[in-house]
Amino acid sequence: MAGTPCPKFDWRIDLDALVFFHRPSGSQCFVHRLAFRSLTENPTPSVEDCLAWFSSHHAAFDAAAAAKAARGPAAGQAFNLNSRDIRRALKP
Repeated sequence: MAGTPCPKFDWRIDLDALVFFHRPSGSQCFVHRLAFRSLTENPTPSVEDCLAWFSSHHAAFDAAAAAKAARGPAAGQAFNLNSRDIRRALKP
């Protein structure tokens, strides 16, 4: 997935989560900071740590969102990704 453009993303302070738009499903995807604790192996990741990790691994987030969208949420409905969803997408 090299060369895949990074989707639009932002940090929601009210939810303490990263949110990005998954274009194929038309859904907003949320990843809570607690998921980044596991993914980054950092017990207290900053917002900047989370955003940087997302930026460098965005293809895995996109793949995890595609897999989750295929399992259930209707197109256009928001859903969350947890660290297990993303780890599965990181495996070759």
